[in-house]
Amino acid sequence: MLTATLVAGFLAGATPQAGEVAPDFTVQDTSGKSHSLSEMVKAGPVILAFFPKAFTGGCTKELTAYRDRYKDVEKLGGQLLAVSTDEAADLIKFKDSLKAPFAFVPDPDAKLTSLYDVKMPVMNLANRYTFVIGEDRKILKVDQGKDAVDPNGAIASCPLRKPKADAAATPAPAPAPAKK
Repeated sequence: MLTATLVAGFLAGATPQAGEVAPDFTVQDTSGKSHSLSEMVKAGPVILAFFPKAFTGGCTKELTAYRDRYKDVEKLGGQLLAVSTDEAADLIKFKDSLKAPFAFVPDPDAKLTSLYDVKMPVMNLANRYTFVIGEDRKILKVDQGKDAVDPNGAIASCPLRKPKADAAATPAPAPAPAKK
């Protein structure tokens, strides 16, 4: 009985994978702005980048690369949330030092980190994971570890889509004139 409970608990807490529906959340970034995943995906793909610790080598390299490629994310209609278990004050300094144009989300209680099951065992740190999330919160790509440092795969996985309002506003082509 205990084994079945442990297996069920382990499976329930498994890290979401490509093809699955991403857990929904609402968080506040370092500027106090609220971000809800279910609303964000309506505007375009979301890159959710968990990183272990501000000002460390790998995290600086990863988030600098996202900063340098952020215009590519925007061209695809994408949004980026960088998440760590650091306190807000540390993330504000880190974001400023990088001159990053995207949102940083402090998760000191590891609520979001735990929701996505990317928390390191024992330590209150996130493992390095990147999730690309598309329409209906479908996970399109998951990178982890050193693969998540390079943003190229995540950016390439962002689908380019026209906003639905534009598609409805496009007039139908006029019928060709009848030939005599």
